[in-house]
Amino acid sequence: MKQSRAPSRWVGAGSALLIALATATTSRAASPTENGSLEYAVKAAYLSRLEPFVQWPAATTTSSSGAVILCVVGADPFGGLLEQALRGQQTGRPIVARRLAKVDRETGCQILYAAGSDTQSVAEALRAVRGKPVLTVTDSASDAGAGGIIRFVIKDNRVRFAIDDQAASRNGILINSKLMSLAVSVRPRP
Repeated sequence: MKQSRAPSRWVGAGSALLIALATATTSRAASPTENGSLEYAVKAAYLSRLEPFVQWPAATTTSSSGAVILCVVGADPFGGLLEQALRGQQTGRPIVARRLAKVDRETGCQILYAAGSDTQSVAEALRAVRGKPVLTVTDSASDAGAGGIIRFVIKDNRVRFAIDDQAASRNGILINSKLMSLAVSVRPRP
């Protein structure tokens, strides 16, 4: 699946969201020993703004309200920060957060933040949705080597992200080049 030109929905929303993501990129991330809530507030802001930069296959199921389902699987690091970020979302389709102990192929998530837990590791959660139209997001600190399509990293004391476009291709989704341009690294499609 080649990305020849940006769909029109990306063009209008792209500029505003590119600015919002760039602003989130420059936010300082607190070290886990200081105040992890600032780091997770920035990550929640990213999660709330990804949808307009991703193209899912037309047959992808959304909720009955047309909302995108964002699943947090495992130990939830966000608390109420994710809902705050989702309330502030101004473009794209609405996003509804669900917390799950475990995910499987039929859970119905379009975006999956895999935190890992005793019930299901990050690697197990990613394997459960591999090949499904799911945008997977992980932290660099979770399950070494089990990176998702988007992997949060801390670089220069800021929350940034890397993109694995090969993994996006395996899951049948396209990521807009504007989002890729903000990534610290991109693993391209073959």
